[in-house]
Amino acid sequence: VQLQASGGGLVQAGGSLRLTCAASGGTFSGYTTGWFRQAPGKEREFVAAIRPSGSNTYPADSVKGRFAVSRDRAKNTVYLQMNSLKPEDTAVYFCAVGRAIMSTMADIRAYYYWGQGTQVTVSS
Repeated sequence: VQLQASGGGLVQAGGSLRLTCAASGGTFSGYTTGWFRQAPGKEREFVAAIRPSGSNTYPADSVKGRFAVSRDRAKNTVYLQMNSLKPEDTAVYFCAVGRAIMSTMADIRAYYYWGQGTQVTVSS
């Protein structure tokens, strides 16, 4: 499965962006899809995930209430809607798929395929 993340950009604090993760050479079916981010000089951190069914989503505490992940099966695409953005949300955002379960949702090692990342910059 090849993943392509897009939709990043420069936005002012309080603004919104929607990131898109498109899959080719396969589908999201049967996989948990996760979003991670990595700021300069920091480790990659979990942002949110959506289970294969698409009915259960798991946002990290740092983005709960502001970010939402969803899936469009017809378009073979997963989205990360980001609202009320803060400067500390600035990072490269990656999507990934794997067989993550509840206990490993935030574990990078549970994800097999990764997209190339898209830059999100939030100005104050």
